[in-house]
Amino acid sequence: MTILDRYILNKFLVPFFCCFFGFIAIWFIFDLSDNLQDFIQGKAGLDVLLEYYGSQIPQIVVLCLPIGLLLALLYSLTAMSRANEIISMMGAGLSLTRIIVPLIGVGLVLSAVTAYFNQESAPHAAAIRKQMLSDIKRGKKRDFKIKGHLFRNREDMRTWYMNSFNVELGLLREVQIIQQNANGDILKQWYASKGNYDPILKRWTFTGCRYVEMSPEGEMIKSELRGTIVIDGWSETPWRISSSVMNPDFLSVSELRDYLQFNSDFPEKRLGAYRTHLNFRWALPLVCLVVVFLAAPMGIVYSRRGILGGVATAIGLFFFLVFLSSLFIALGKGSRIPPFLAAWGPLILFFGIGLFLLWYRSTNRDLPKFKLPGF
Repeated sequence: MTILDRYILNKFLVPFFCCFFGFIAIWFIFDLSDNLQDFIQGKAGLDVLLEYYGSQIPQIVVLCLPIGLLLALLYSLTAMSRANEIISMMGAGLSLTRIIVPLIGVGLVLSAVTAYFNQESAPHAAAIRKQMLSDIKRGKKRDFKIKGHLFRNREDMRTWYMNSFNVELGLLREVQIIQQNANGDILKQWYASKGNYDPILKRWTFTGCRYVEMSPEGEMIKSELRGTIVIDGWSETPWRISSSVMNPDFLSVSELRDYLQFNSDFPEKRLGAYRTHLNFRWALPLVCLVVVFLAAPMGIVYSRRGILGGVATAIGLFFFLVFLSSLFIALGKGSRIPPFLAAWGPLILFFGIGLFLLWYRSTNRDLPKFKLPGF
């Protein structure tokens, strides 16, 4: 790293940390003002508040890094432009691309940080926030039970119905399991008062069970009461059964992969939201890198008159990127467009725009101005 690189980083890092922590403070103030009444009514103590806001750190980091990076880049680069430092560097023989190399490095580092949190912590933080706010409003914790749940294993031709399902304990109550053949004929049925799964032995244990065998024609062959039935080799697990009702917004990368693997027999339209979010988990971190290529050409100006317009354009492009990403994700979740396009399309488009703007600025041209017909 050269002295020039260190100088540019020093100019950038101070406003970046100010912007980043400033946005965290703004988020905290707005969230507290929105939920203060619920905290008071739910009699949430300091320990609950610390747990709540501590759990939100990954999500806050993912939200605040891109906008903090954008504003810090615009501030530091416009300040250096006003002082004619950028022109001096270029006059010394440095290209514009070489000048922003340390900033591109920062974009890559922040993308890696965002990717780390966005793999698991940030999606789970959103789910924890929703659940904790609900618990605080009700004044008690929810018991993580799914009631009246129907699960269809199309691959193994089994249908499960349970009156209640405790996800944390992997405990089912009042469960009925139907085994069918390839023609849809019912061959076997299990009725149990309780079902339990052993994750180590990968074994289901059903108690208070009635076992029924039937012929393909629908005639009962066998019906007997059994105190306990132990079944090995079934592909169903408590996570797989409960995942059929999970929100893809709150699932980590590994959970999304497991969902798509275990529920590959689901209709493609139903899997669209999960495929879209899996792609989006990888695409979102690169927003930080795209921001560098959007902000650098807008922040570096050769005249005082162009500063305000460049800053406004960069901020406008960023928020249009956010809007377009949200729109494409919604279309991907509805299976209107392919999941890859939904997650990566806006980023690829704006990365291309950033490269075009950087090329225009590096060739010492004024950025193109767009005018409406008749104006």
